Amino acid sequence: MKPNDELLKLDNQLCFALYACSRSLTRLYRPLLNQLGITYPQYLVLMVLWENTQQSVTDLGERLLLDSGTLTPLLKRMESCGLLERTRSRADERKVFVKLTKKGKALKTPAFAIPEQMFCQSGLTIEEFFRIKGDLEDLLKRIRKQAETSEPDEQFEQAE
Repeated sequence: MKPNDELLKLDNQLCFALYACSRSLTRLYRPLLNQLGITYPQYLVLMVLWENTQQSVTDLGERLLLDSGTLTPLLKRMESCGLLERTRSRADERKVFVKLTKKGKALKTPAFAIPEQMFCQSGLTIEEFFRIKGDLEDLLKRIRKQAETSEPDEQFEQAE
């Protein structure tokens, strides 16, 4: 095996470790969220809206790091379930606001148990939790900063 072959082993990829961990964590959320009748992406939207019950779709997308092509269908499904309402701005029809309904607000109380249950299921100590979370937030900041400073052609070349 050539020395550089190690670089292409799946087990040596940070991206795969993060991907596999993310999928496993999301799978742990599923039974808890099923009790509330929501999906994991819907839970993320609800958490943001529980912090501030009305937001523009643009602000919501920025907070969740989702583009409108992903966010809009998600919000439409949530609206059809009665969890939120979408309204267009009267001043600028291109701007859409999202607001929780009573049903969406009511899910907050039963959702309080989810973070504690997830923490227990993770097997992490509180110190490990905050260290890993901090490391991931630092990594995200670095990646986003790198993406902002790269020229579009450079990003394309790196992706090829």
